[in-house]
Amino acid sequence: MTAGCSNVRIWRLLNLLADGEFHSGEIMAGQLGVSRASVFNALADVADFGVVLQRIRGRGYRLARPWQQLERSEILRGLGRDAGQFDIEILPQAASSNTLLLQRAGLAVANGGAPSGSVLAVELQTAGRGRMGRTWHSGLGSSLTFSLLWRFDCGLNALSGLSLAVGVAIVRALNKLGAQGVHLKWPNDILTPHGKLGGVLIEAQGDMLGPSAVVIGIGLNCALPTGLAHQIDQPASALDQVCAALPTRNQLLAVVLQELAMVLKQFGQGGFSALRNEWERYHVHQNRLVQLYMPDDSTVSGVTRGVNDNGELCLETAQGKRYFNSGEVRGRR
Repeated sequence: MTAGCSNVRIWRLLNLLADGEFHSGEIMAGQLGVSRASVFNALADVADFGVVLQRIRGRGYRLARPWQQLERSEILRGLGRDAGQFDIEILPQAASSNTLLLQRAGLAVANGGAPSGSVLAVELQTAGRGRMGRTWHSGLGSSLTFSLLWRFDCGLNALSGLSLAVGVAIVRALNKLGAQGVHLKWPNDILTPHGKLGGVLIEAQGDMLGPSAVVIGIGLNCALPTGLAHQIDQPASALDQVCAALPTRNQLLAVVLQELAMVLKQFGQGGFSALRNEWERYHVHQNRLVQLYMPDDSTVSGVTRGVNDNGELCLETAQGKRYFNSGEVRGRR
């Protein structure tokens, strides 16, 4: 049996187990038209998906934590009148939604490229990418990972500050869903008092003078199972820590897409400048002393004074105000 066939069987079994109830191996084998041994062997591999499986003799198998699946119809229902702006596809498993959507984007719709508003959501990303080459860790059902393709008439040189604008849209969405204490860290991290809740990765194609196509990859933690938390090398947070009533993943995706559409249209008309003040209100390090670690391993100390209209970080240093378009910010006392 090939790896592809094995994965298909695993996903079919996980779909049957998604309700969190016990399911007999014999009954599942009958539903899939395979032997009980095939079911046993397939379920032996679900740990690779970040899944904890319980097995009790005489009762069968169940997921220790029910898996809430992404469903296109539910997402479209949540979008309501905005549904027509998006072309949504859900994949059970992929290496990276950004990589796939970039491949589909092409240079123009006329040449067969995917249309603006294309959304690719992945239940399980096996090689999700974060900023500066980091790995984005996710487990089945415990996070929301998706990419959105958006086309601009402007060129690549007019996209400065886009990742910050996307951060504004995400905070708006999370506030609408009742999340408490959500902030932004320059340039593209979503934080709560517990740690990092999510991140943004933007990749672009096009010419300096236009048009351009941008793939916006977003990852948000909904929960942090123990196995997943141990893989993350920094303080992490999840929505179940900051939401009194945790939204479904379908509801979360719909609301984030609605806010993204509004912000991206505004950005396309006037750039980041109209969103700058709002971003600074969410900025976790605003007017605080920080250390900026540069790509060449040098460091700069200063007090953050927000950002300019291009999204560059302003630091008030001993040598005066300086602006930066790259680096890793760490707070200092």
